Amino acid sequence: MSLAQILAIAIFAVMFVLIVLDKIEKHVVTLAAGLLTLVLVFGVAMHSMDAVWETLNIKSLVVPGFWIGEAPESSGIDWGTIIFLGGMMIMVEGMAKAGFFRWLCMRLAKMVNYKPIPLFVTFMILSAILAMFIDSITVILFLAAVTVELAKLLKFNPVPMIISEIFCANLGGSATMCGDPPNIIIGSKLGYSFVDFLTNTGLIAAVSLVVIVIYFYFAYRKQMVSEGEIDISAMPDPKEAINSKNGFFISIGIFLCAVVMLVSHAATHLSVAFIGVVAAVLTIIFNVKHLKEIMSKVDYKILLFFTGLFVVVGGLEQTGILEMIAKFIENVSGGNLKVMIAIIIWVSAIASAFVDNIPFAATMVPIIKGLAGNDPAMLAILAWTLSMCTDIGGAATPIGASANVVGTSVAAKNGHPIGWGKYCITAAPATIIVVVISMLMIYARYC
Repeated sequence: MSLAQILAIAIFAVMFVLIVLDKIEKHVVTLAAGLLTLVLVFGVAMHSMDAVWETLNIKSLVVPGFWIGEAPESSGIDWGTIIFLGGMMIMVEGMAKAGFFRWLCMRLAKMVNYKPIPLFVTFMILSAILAMFIDSITVILFLAAVTVELAKLLKFNPVPMIISEIFCANLGGSATMCGDPPNIIIGSKLGYSFVDFLTNTGLIAAVSLVVIVIYFYFAYRKQMVSEGEIDISAMPDPKEAINSKNGFFISIGIFLCAVVMLVSHAATHLSVAFIGVVAAVLTIIFNVKHLKEIMSKVDYKILLFFTGLFVVVGGLEQTGILEMIAKFIENVSGGNLKVMIAIIIWVSAIASAFVDNIPFAATMVPIIKGLAGNDPAMLAILAWTLSMCTDIGGAATPIGASANVVGTSVAAKNGHPIGWGKYCITAAPATIIVVVISMLMIYARYC
């Protein structure tokens, strides 16, 4: 093994450990690791400026196919993913400013007469549906906050509801390309569309959601009981959540516009980067008065986290480490597709339960490309396998996905701490259920 490969592996391993320990902010860890990759791996060990430029991938921004058309294959920083995620963040903050999420939650609560059990089931389904189109982190941020508020009014324990919402957000996010960051990476890197995900992982997610809603109902139905008399007349009117009627309808219009572009982008050849920019620009145009407030709430740290992460993974790719891993899996499986699927399913699910599923997905994409070789059908099967089990594996523990961390943090801030035991006792079995369903459906449909 060469010096460059040893350094690339060491940097990646240390980065992963620091991300898991969560003592230093994640974006600082990946940016530092990315800088070390550029200097030590590409500079000191490889003496290759070509590797630096290929990994930074700045030239892709000026290629016509990057915005409209077919983008050429590239490695390193996936600027399309970063731009799309940033644009959607701006759009979502515009929707939040108008009061859309709060209004939606309060409206649904009123529709089910503020009864805890129907509310519990409704919010699980809502979490999954919203996460199909909006980043699961944002979905949980608002759902958990509204859940805590409703729990105070309706006098029930919000913890079971928050855990269920977190799980369903991860499950819903697996159904589409824009639902979860790992899917954005997989779709952008491999050229799959919103419809591609919806007709493949979406079907698995839909079946799994039915089973999971039933599972959580039986797991938590005895805990979802009000602890006193409830005065429904004292409940806030959903209309009070709307800060601006014009802004409310405009934000919905922008959201629908983004969804239409995502659904049709395979036909229009508009890239996800282009769609993200359009959503952001429209939000900015119609929210000029609140621009400073909206832009200040965008989570730039996640975008920096992605940037550093892509550089580190680029180091593994440039030094041939990912190709070695792909060959190892191929040798272990003997080239048997069913064995490959089983390995990717369980390795993805278990690894994503303990380490952030975003860096894991970014690492695995080049590996499955190596395993598939020139077979696009095999690549697609491995992509759907990776997508489902990376997304849902991340739901098994409090640290497996960013949405989990956000949801448990909101609960803790409001006096409802959710420890590993309380979280995993229901989320871990639910994860195993979905992984088994995924494996059976993938075998039945593709093998």
